[in-house]
Amino acid sequence: MIGQLGTQALAAMALVFPFLILIQTMSGGALGGAISSAVARTLGSGEPEHASRLIWHALYCCWAGALVFLGVYWLFGETFLQFLGGGGEVLRLALTYSDLLFLGGVVIWMSSGLSAVFRGMGMMGFSASTMLIGSCLQVPLSAGLILGWFGLPQLGLKGAIFSTLIVSSLMTLVFLVKLAGRAAMVRLSLKLKQFDASLMERILMVARPASLSPLMTVATILGLTALVGRSGEVALAGYGIGTRVEFLMTPIVFSIGTALTTVVGTSMGAGKVDRAERAGWVGAGLAAAIGGLIGVTLALIPGVWIPLFTDDSATQAMTQIYIQWVGPCYMFLAVGLVLYFASQGAGRMRWPITATFTRFAVAVGLALFLLNQGGGYREVVIAAASGMTLYGLMIVIALWRGAWR
Repeated sequence: MIGQLGTQALAAMALVFPFLILIQTMSGGALGGAISSAVARTLGSGEPEHASRLIWHALYCCWAGALVFLGVYWLFGETFLQFLGGGGEVLRLALTYSDLLFLGGVVIWMSSGLSAVFRGMGMMGFSASTMLIGSCLQVPLSAGLILGWFGLPQLGLKGAIFSTLIVSSLMTLVFLVKLAGRAAMVRLSLKLKQFDASLMERILMVARPASLSPLMTVATILGLTALVGRSGEVALAGYGIGTRVEFLMTPIVFSIGTALTTVVGTSMGAGKVDRAERAGWVGAGLAAAIGGLIGVTLALIPGVWIPLFTDDSATQAMTQIYIQWVGPCYMFLAVGLVLYFASQGAGRMRWPITATFTRFAVAVGLALFLLNQGGGYREVVIAAASGMTLYGLMIVIALWRGAWR
């Protein structure tokens, strides 16, 4: 849909998309996984009332996260977008999108945090069905608000973020109503809203180290985006399409990883480390199969799907370079991300964080080195693929060597 607005809109989306992904991965991955892990471990140790009190502490974390992100954006947002290569109309579009994203971002944090509570209880079906309904609503709503379909106002790029915020608000309301009901295993009650440092620590002991992972993941994307920006708007638009496809894998990996957070967390809470490890290996195998299938397929048939995003031949060529180098490495990315979620359940985050920092150092550092040696866009993409591969391998080796023990 955004591709129909032209190359400038695609380039602007390439600049701001990492911001949206950072909020989503921080709220749903780092914090969300920590919330799921805390609820699962608390229920696994037989403390249902403490699990109910964790809901309020999860909300406190969501509100604080949204406020911190808004403050950082207002201080440094425009400067950072300019650093990434934004200028002129592209910068104006990016700022318009980002202003709305960070002002309304609290509903994204809350919907992710509350969804994590249900995952921690093992209620994957309710969480997933709510997200599915939200997605089915967001697609036509995005079409209406971006392109003016169905008689809705044509807002262009702003319509994309408005649709995200509207759907996140509705999902948050559904989650709150469900948790306030009498049938909920873990209930939201005003009587349990008192702050408890020990309960907050159950979340933060995982969230603190886990938050470094999405930060460094997005830092990797932003660093590479800044380097790609040296090659011009066309390269930036092509790279933006490629990274969006990469993040389309996230919901698939998320489905396996969040299930593992609960299974591993409950097993660890009950002292069953062997069972937790077996679950981790099963999840890693599924992720490798799915990630490899998606990546290789997209790399083999670039002419089938790339025209769906843009009809500009130069942009298509840049996207094809990206997917044919990076696509086969999706297997390693998927395995690493799944075991990152599993490690949250185990409360063992050292090696996933180490691997994330390594990915950043290899991808951005190697790309910068190759550019200084006379390389171009292709060399940046090769560096991105190298970092992705090393990321997955490091976490696999760590689990094999007993990182959860």
